[in-house]
Amino acid sequence: MRIGYRRISSDTQNMDRQELPDCDRVFEETMSGAVRERPQLNALLDHIREGDEVVVHELSRLARSLIDLQGIVQTIVDKGCSITFLAERLTFSADNDDPMAKLQLHVMGAFAEFERSLIRKRQAEGIAKAKAAGKFKGRQPTIETEKVIQMHKANISPTEIAQYLKISRSSVYRALKEHQATTTEERL
Repeated sequence: MRIGYRRISSDTQNMDRQELPDCDRVFEETMSGAVRERPQLNALLDHIREGDEVVVHELSRLARSLIDLQGIVQTIVDKGCSITFLAERLTFSADNDDPMAKLQLHVMGAFAEFERSLIRKRQAEGIAKAKAAGKFKGRQPTIETEKVIQMHKANISPTEIAQYLKISRSSVYRALKEHQATTTEERL
């Protein structure tokens, strides 16, 4: 079975350039490659069986960290499958131990990691300049703290609050803790 994997980092990007011809199934997701735990990647790794071929348009679509890239490729090979990167024309499998291909994987993976580091550095520099100019406000809060407090006062459990507001339980606890700290300061 030929199984494809496509990834973009944000909704503003498009997967169309990542052509994966003749695939029986394609796993797609919109998520940063810097994150190792990705739902569709994990689903692909669970789905593949011995003899399957995994196809990815290019190395950077699979991972932005050399360690993650090596680990994912090794996991696929250990399952008796092969993986092909179309743009780089590299294929890895248990029965194909090509030293030149491994070198290319390491070099290209290192470049993907380096590129990610440069992006983060430029982003941090841009944020620092925007803060200095008073233009950076940060990410807008997505949690309705007052709603969390009201629901908590109505004896609704944190789990139910989280499910209703579609946020994590830790976010509920953080909002309650911040509210309690504010209330305590006001009393002093």
